[in-house]
Amino acid sequence: MASPDKAGSLSGLNDDEAREFHRIFVTSFVVFTVIAIIAHILVWQWRPWLPGSEGYTSMIDGVKAAAYSALPYVFRA
Repeated sequence: MASPDKAGSLSGLNDDEAREFHRIFVTSFVVFTVIAIIAHILVWQWRPWLPGSEGYTSMIDGVKAAAYSALPYVFRA
């Protein structure tokens, strides 16, 4: 049976437990977001998502190589 402290909460947490959970949740969300932003910046520096004046030349060559490698296995007679 639930204790009287936790009777009004859907989660079953009292106010202090809910505040502690919220603090941990917000902290972990901020850490995750910072790591994701850093990762996106590093990937952008490695290979930009928007093409420059020379276009996606290195990406197109890689896609062609992958397609030509896979075609013999896809279209077996």
